[in-house]
Amino acid sequence: MIGWVVLAIVVVLAIFLIVLYNNLVTLRQRIKNAWAQVEVQLKRRYDLIPNLVSTVKGYAAHEKETLERVTEARNAAIKAQKLQDQAGAENMLTGALRQLFALAENYPDLKANTNFLQLQEELTNTEGKIAFSRQFYNDTVLKFNTAIQRFPAVLFAGLFGFHQEEYFDLEAETEARQAVQVEF
Repeated sequence: MIGWVVLAIVVVLAIFLIVLYNNLVTLRQRIKNAWAQVEVQLKRRYDLIPNLVSTVKGYAAHEKETLERVTEARNAAIKAQKLQDQAGAENMLTGALRQLFALAENYPDLKANTNFLQLQEELTNTEGKIAFSRQFYNDTVLKFNTAIQRFPAVLFAGLFGFHQEEYFDLEAETEARQAVQVEF
């Protein structure tokens, strides 16, 4: 009789651990999927920037420093490997884009250019999608981090190889938290 009770307890414990492990795996996979969605939107942003720079170059070729800053910021963002490096590079790129759009204010012909206006609209839409994707990613990380810190998962998460994930945070500066202003 005691053998059956011990066996039942072991079976219940095994089922509990399997369910716990599978839930944590599911959450970790959701984080990977959410990050992939962020990367899709960032790539779309990176693809728009060379066209935007080319369009501005035609009207403001002597503004070489600003155009180079945008290109350098884009390249740094593409090369970033770690999450925090990515966040820093994105902040740098956002600032460079702000300067580019501020520069456009000095060129009425550029502001009226159809190609520039179309790129501006696409970039505005992309910035919104990046913000949404980043928020979804951070929400998913929050769920995962909370799950591995809650009892009884906290007892087993480390044993199963689950560790806290990083958030995709922007810099604390107020200016860095503002969306890119692309309206004229």
